[in-house]
Amino acid sequence: MQFKFLPHTADVKFQAFGKTLEEAFQNCAYALTETITNYKKIKPTTEKTIEIESENNESLLYDFLEQFLILLDSEGFILNKIKSLKITKNKLKATIVGDTKPENYKINTHIKAVTYQQMFIKKQDNQYIIQVILDI
Repeated sequence: MQFKFLPHTADVKFQAFGKTLEEAFQNCAYALTETITNYKKIKPTTEKTIEIESENNESLLYDFLEQFLILLDSEGFILNKIKSLKITKNKLKATIVGDTKPENYKINTHIKAVTYQQMFIKKQDNQYIIQVILDI
């Protein structure tokens, strides 16, 4: 399972999973995009690189997910897939592919922000579990 949505009264709450921290981060990006639209239907027309450095893994995750909202708002970019993602000592570098024409897709909801509320990253039973709440 890549991710699952959990009940929340006003916002979107999800948990993402991965055998590695990188895989769990990728699945968080897919869950965020799935909140907006069906990411599997996005055409892979544009490739971008994301590079981030933060104080810890939670800040790195927040900044990584925030990049997708910034790219959507500034360039209309919607994620289709992550070609590569590497995390080393609070630094992240990712190559992502998607489309810059959001008008071609059914938009389910708009995300205002990623939050730190109830956020966690933990390793349990040889897999990473990440929880995030998105303000919609």
